[in-house]
Amino acid sequence: MSTAKDLLRNIPKVDALCQLSRFQGEQGVALTEAVRAVLVRLREKILAGEIQTMPNEEQLGDWVSQTLHLLERPSLRRVINGTGVILHTNLGRACLSQQAAKAVTQVAYGYSTLEYDVEKGERGSRYAHVERLLCKLTGAEAAMAVNNNAAAVLLVLSALTRGKEVLLSRGEMVEIGGSFRVPEVMEQGGAILKEVGTTNKTHLSDYAKAITPETGALLKVHTSNYRIMGFTESVKASELVDLAHTHGIPVLEDMGSGALVPLQQFGILDEPHVQQSVQAGIDVITFSGDKMLGGPQAGIIIGKKKYIDLIKKHPLTRAVRIDKLTLAALEATLRSYAQDRAQEEVPVIAMLSATRESLRPKADKLFQLLQGGSTYQAELVEEFGQVGGGSVPTQLLPSWAVAITPKEVGPELLEARLRTQGDIPIVGRIYRGRYLLDVRTLFEEDFPYLVQSIHTALGE
Repeated sequence: MSTAKDLLRNIPKVDALCQLSRFQGEQGVALTEAVRAVLVRLREKILAGEIQTMPNEEQLGDWVSQTLHLLERPSLRRVINGTGVILHTNLGRACLSQQAAKAVTQVAYGYSTLEYDVEKGERGSRYAHVERLLCKLTGAEAAMAVNNNAAAVLLVLSALTRGKEVLLSRGEMVEIGGSFRVPEVMEQGGAILKEVGTTNKTHLSDYAKAITPETGALLKVHTSNYRIMGFTESVKASELVDLAHTHGIPVLEDMGSGALVPLQQFGILDEPHVQQSVQAGIDVITFSGDKMLGGPQAGIIIGKKKYIDLIKKHPLTRAVRIDKLTLAALEATLRSYAQDRAQEEVPVIAMLSATRESLRPKADKLFQLLQGGSTYQAELVEEFGQVGGGSVPTQLLPSWAVAITPKEVGPELLEARLRTQGDIPIVGRIYRGRYLLDVRTLFEEDFPYLVQSIHTALGE
């Protein structure tokens, strides 16, 4: 057995491994990086006493090949989501429909009508691709889209309220993910925040008393990621509109998620419906494209034409404008709604509308595929998922999950292997010593890969 000193002395040179016949034709820079990473790892293992015999040329070549594959693998790639969280922010929120993905591909491959009016043969507006659909679906007079909802709020405030007071209830001073706070967005937009009411109760009279000649707008913010329970009171949108319009000022609303279909039909309560705000007379409404809408990341702005026209002309609009790929996906998603096919075509709506009963066949299929393993036990269990994305925080979605209990290793090791060893990471969750895969957020076409990955991770 060689000593560590002998092994270190005999570590191959970088050039020697790069010149192995199996690597002929490989890209030089990537191959050199992979070889160096392998040699560093080899040196570390020797010093740690994990290796007492120098690996042969074939073994080292295998290590390099594996490392080269990992280095060439995209950083941003698809994930199989078994958490049961539909709008998982860390996993990219809404899954696009097949129609939206196809639209993106078609626009990406060549030139497009992004800002070209084919009928007139002259420059057009990028907002025209979705404005008509948004107005048709919501009843708004005008619409546009930017790169995300935070940008939409910032743009609206900058265009309409810079240097003016904006009244906001203390119970609606929301902080979303990443310490992103509405009062700070208002400050960046040049608006002057004026708090009204209390945390749990705000009356119409609180707004009325606070309005001065310096008031530029009243702002409503949907508390999408939390709820205040108990002794509470807020002002109806229609009442705010009547008050504001009496003083000649607009009402703005940040809806956050922005559902285009009433979610009560799926048993999801307390989530506002965009059309309701339009009907109440709100002047400008903003919401996300990649939450309840089920489209790409986008900030959608709808409302009265006179205000939308001002927003379109604001200098900040260009800095936060929506790109052609996002527009293609958004237009295709909106067309699914316009054709009354959202529940069949938009994955988010399909997942939200799925009941525990309707999910049972999918759960049974995965359970049958995983039965009979010698290194683990599979069980079919009732579980609860979540909407996610900072939406509907007080409700759980009844679902089914397949629970895997490894016999020889802990569930933590199984979770780590499924997350890191395959080309497509599998993300589940551990609960009471079992690894759970909630079928609500799984796609059946992924089942063969999922089963094979579990077998590989557990040595089946």
